[in-house]
Amino acid sequence: MEKVRLGRTELMVTKTAFGALPIQRISKADAVKLVRRAYEAGINYFDTANMYTDSEEKLGEALEGIRQNVVISTKSGGGDKKTVLSHIEKSLRDMRTDYIDLFQFHNPAKLPDINDPDGPFAAALEMQRKGYIRHIGITNHRLYVAQEAIASGNFETLQFPFCYLTTEKELGLVRDCEKADMGFIAMKGLSGGLLNNAEACYAFMKEYPNVVPIWGIQHEWELDQWLELTRRDPGMTPALKAVIEADRKELVGSFCRSCGYCLPCAAGIDIPQAARMSALLRRSPYRPYMSDEWHAKMHKIEECVHCDACKSRCPYGLDTPNLLVEMLKDYDAFYAEHHND
Repeated sequence: MEKVRLGRTELMVTKTAFGALPIQRISKADAVKLVRRAYEAGINYFDTANMYTDSEEKLGEALEGIRQNVVISTKSGGGDKKTVLSHIEKSLRDMRTDYIDLFQFHNPAKLPDINDPDGPFAAALEMQRKGYIRHIGITNHRLYVAQEAIASGNFETLQFPFCYLTTEKELGLVRDCEKADMGFIAMKGLSGGLLNNAEACYAFMKEYPNVVPIWGIQHEWELDQWLELTRRDPGMTPALKAVIEADRKELVGSFCRSCGYCLPCAAGIDIPQAARMSALLRRSPYRPYMSDEWHAKMHKIEECVHCDACKSRCPYGLDTPNLLVEMLKDYDAFYAEHHND
């Protein structure tokens, strides 16, 4: 399986990497089986986070006994030294390991200050000196924070949303990371599930040799899909370019990437799903969204208290309340036409 040098970390990781957020949604037995299958097929890079409930614990059981053969990255969103230290200590326990290959600051709104003795960076440096973490990176959804992270020289890797809907600004991050010898880890390669042509996604990532996509994997069929593509290793073709151009025309612009940073919602609205409902209805099997449960969920939008908290937290600058209103109108029209199909 092809491996990529992850910037100046010198870590060699498989270009097909395993995003372990989704395994929090399945049983421990199923998660362990899935991760082991991925390892046995040649995948050597697994990415998780402290906030992904029991994902670290499941990874720990799955990788016990083969830890030395894999690269693990995890994350903490803690805002001070004490919290980050506790997160790292818990990660080490849960993953049954005495070191973390890559520790990442998890989507901070601003860069952690490397000179603050009580800040989160102080915790990472202390644990690095003690040998508990080997490399320090950052994840983000905000373009300006990512740009500042690269310019600072304080981080060895950047994890950022990257897929074939990306703009020239995101492509600039990839180029800047390459110049700075920073590893670039691509999250949301399927744009939160809106992109449904895995081969096009794979071929797009292949165009960028320094990019390591982490594919979120929850089901056996998803793992099989990425393993089959890895074996076949398709490049870009005119047919795949046509798929990409059609999706760009349909989706580029004010669409929800389902990152979830708008939550929690004071009115209990499932914003990450509701705010992209039009695309979900037309790009995935729509019948599940015709249920009474989803009809009620969408009509929670009518209970919006207009606090604008979701709008202020959106890293993409979306006018979320107005977007939700438009999604509800479209949903109701679609529901009226299709709920009795």
